Amino acid sequence: MSVLLIPNPTKDTGLAVTRQAAAVLAERGIPVLMPQAFAAADGLDGVRFLPEEQAYRAAEQVVTIGGDGTLLRAGLDCLAHGKPVLGVNLGRTGFLATCEVGELATKLNRLAAGDFTLVERGLLHARVPAHDWAADAINDIVLFGNTRLHPMDYKVYCDGAFVGGYRSDGMILATPTGSTAYSFRCKIKAAGGISTVEDIEKFLDLGADRLGTSRAVKLLTSGEAGSGY
Repeated sequence: MSVLLIPNPTKDTGLAVTRQAAAVLAERGIPVLMPQAFAAADGLDGVRFLPEEQAYRAAEQVVTIGGDGTLLRAGLDCLAHGKPVLGVNLGRTGFLATCEVGELATKLNRLAAGDFTLVERGLLHARVPAHDWAADAINDIVLFGNTRLHPMDYKVYCDGAFVGGYRSDGMILATPTGSTAYSFRCKIKAAGGISTVEDIEKFLDLGADRLGTSRAVKLLTSGEAGSGY
């Protein structure tokens, strides 16, 4: 097994937590990789530095050190290379980066021992064939017009069947993992609607007005959302 460490230097000041993680893994005989951009950092003896693309290909596991944003940025690279990722949280509340610094040694030792469970998360794939554009999303996809000054009329179809129409500033389609789903959770729940958690296979379809509240909420199963957008 080899582990790729992806730190956020603005969160991990002086790469102190990164050095701690590298030391824990090295004690267990686990090869540690990092992107070449960190090669000049002190205190990372024994770490193998590679160009980022090559590092992702060579690693078997990825550990991000920062917060949810760090994990999200690395997550699409993990998706492209088929690598599982563990997030170490240096931010405030980690919805995705669930390993706190105080748990770092314990969880990395479990990782080294193979004592872990992989949890698959639902993703979204967006395509715009007319512009030869496509992208994947871990959190959410936001649709809006060329200008955000005027609302637009949106029609939503799922597998060719009409789901609903909305007049709004935009549309948000959020995965259960998505931070948008979490940020809307209290507003939706307060209105007597649904709330989301990370382990349900549902996607939220939200029409957003200028006040940032939801005008309409529809809950779509993962199968329904798969090809309808």
